[in-house]
Amino acid sequence: MNHDVSPAAPGTPPGVDPTVPSSARLYDYYLGGKNNYAADREAADKLLAAVPEVRMWARANRAFMGRAVEVMCENGIDQFLDIGAGLPAQDPVHEVARRHHPDARVVYVDHDPVVRVHAEALLAERPDITGVVEADLRDPETIFAHPELTRRLDLSRPVGLLLVAVLHFLKDEQHPHALVRRYLEQLPAGSYVAISHTESDTHPERARFVQELYESTSSPGKIRSIAEIRRFFDGLTVLEPGVVHLADWRPRSDEPRYDPEQVWAVCGVGRWDGPAADSTAT
Repeated sequence: MNHDVSPAAPGTPPGVDPTVPSSARLYDYYLGGKNNYAADREAADKLLAAVPEVRMWARANRAFMGRAVEVMCENGIDQFLDIGAGLPAQDPVHEVARRHHPDARVVYVDHDPVVRVHAEALLAERPDITGVVEADLRDPETIFAHPELTRRLDLSRPVGLLLVAVLHFLKDEQHPHALVRRYLEQLPAGSYVAISHTESDTHPERARFVQELYESTSSPGKIRSIAEIRRFFDGLTVLEPGVVHLADWRPRSDEPRYDPEQVWAVCGVGRWDGPAADSTAT
């Protein structure tokens, strides 16, 4: 999935209001994509004018996702569930995974119908091992029971779960920490979870501005403190180097080096060993 093969603008599937900015389409715009509407571009330009590092943050986040998938593959994971997948971008999960496991299975999940339409078109080459579920991330039980998932993922074997740049689209009253636990309880022991989340400690005022702007989108949420984000890793064995800024999680020499002062988001990868092995993340 690559922006170069994307049409100039997405169609409008039923149920989509193109006048309401979408988090998935905003993210696509930050990454230089074309799958967005005028309302998305207007909101994104307003945000970038005040917080220009958001575009840098989006690129750093994509790079973290790729590194996390590679680490999971090195640990034997060959099937992945990407929650809040967003629109097609360079180096999507299935392409990264198949460099290590040619028949790696991947299911993408997003609540935006535009994402589903574009993903289905671009994944048509291997529908037997790659699928798309249109669903709300707040309903993991429905996601795990969906035929698009059950046909492709073997839930008796470990899965790589990706909750990358998605949990900050949940407000506290939506119980995001409990939600992560509900996802974990659907996974077999030996599964891995990658999480990234914008943090409010480094630039509180800028974080507040971003959070307020997203109130007008289809996915309002909350930017959290690093301490709050670390709680998402409770019950996991956190891989080195722990829960750190995006730039500090296993950086590669062939990737840009981002300053945590500019890319104020943290991330980590944890292994789920089952309820009996629960431990608090460090």
